[in-house]
Amino acid sequence: MSTKYTQDHEWIKVDGDSATVGITDYAQEQLGEVVFVELPDTDREIGQGEEVAVIESVKAAGEVKSPASGVVTASNELLNDEPGKVNEDPAGDGWFFKLKLSDASELDSLMDESAYSEYVESLG
Repeated sequence: MSTKYTQDHEWIKVDGDSATVGITDYAQEQLGEVVFVELPDTDREIGQGEEVAVIESVKAAGEVKSPASGVVTASNELLNDEPGKVNEDPAGDGWFFKLKLSDASELDSLMDESAYSEYVESLG
């Protein structure tokens, strides 16, 4: 299983043709306390870079864009009742949605962990 990152601070964990998507620890820190999430419907077809979910925090509202194209196979319903999971465990229980990838080659344009770390450091 490999994890890739976008410049918009989403992560995607890939396992075969399935993937799980969430936001990075950096993103949740920038947002502050998450108070509401709007999740995508299952079976929705999405394109790479498309806005798929909405996050609202005490400081701001933002979107979660899909790092890759595919079909949504699950949404993290836990976040409807416990949006704070995004802050507590952004890379684990705070995931947003899962998808069946339609074009795995799109992942080649994303950053690996070390490239993402350098990117975040460059934001100063």
